[in-house]
Amino acid sequence: MKPSTVADSIRTRLGDFSSGERRVARVLLASYPTAGLETVRLLAERAGVSAPTVLRFANRLGFANYPEFQRSLLEELSERDQSPLNAYSSETAEEAREKLDPEHLGRSAAATLSEAVEETLTGIPRYELEAAVRLLSDPDRRVVACGGRFSRVLAQYLVLHLMQVRGRSTVLPDSPVERADLLCEAGRRDVFVILDFRRYEEEHLRLAERVAEQEAKVVLLTDRWLSPVSGVADVVLPAQVGSLSAYDSLVPTMAVCEALVAGVIHTLGDRAEERLRRFEETSHRFGLL
Repeated sequence: MKPSTVADSIRTRLGDFSSGERRVARVLLASYPTAGLETVRLLAERAGVSAPTVLRFANRLGFANYPEFQRSLLEELSERDQSPLNAYSSETAEEAREKLDPEHLGRSAAATLSEAVEETLTGIPRYELEAAVRLLSDPDRRVVACGGRFSRVLAQYLVLHLMQVRGRSTVLPDSPVERADLLCEAGRRDVFVILDFRRYEEEHLRLAERVAEQEAKVVLLTDRWLSPVSGVADVVLPAQVGSLSAYDSLVPTMAVCEALVAGVIHTLGDRAEERLRRFEETSHRFGLL
């Protein structure tokens, strides 16, 4: 099992912190991980707590001292910016050959991907998953999803399911005019689902900041190092990305999408069934199936 990030540890321990430590946690998560690279004094000022509270916070996470806490964050930063090319050079040829040997490929893939999916789904805090399902199940809200170079396909996958069971769901358009039309109407009855993974895309942060200013809700699907969008998002669903190749796997994130769809269907109950029935009838009527 991969060691958790500092952010993972914070989220799982939120209920154990004192009120002052929780303020430190919120400041850190809102500007992760850069806030943790500041001095004790600056972080304490930002959180409105004393310096000893910041030190106790680091101790509570299992660090012997504040420098050790910061070293862990710096290690995460180096992993956060890793590209497929970097990943190729970080694994020995012997390790790669052993995992990708045709004789072992199936078993290796099963072990690696199943572990990543299990760690992802059991590691997401229950309240975060429930909050995401609650937002996506609200029929009065429009759902807009967008992704990056690779994760866009998962944004489309999620929306195609939501179209059938609840409607009012779309992928953020590519066309500037269509995108501007959608965004100028965005507001408190919208949920933006943003998928952003390492080598994060600056446009996703700009989008999240702007729609949040317009009172839309933001649900972020990201990796274990957390996209900068996490500082803006109302809900953060981090996933493992372990794979056999130099590319990060999106299989665990697809599993999160599957869980969200299942949660929406369960929450909507008969309404989801009725919507799907009408969707199927319409598809047949217009020769789309």
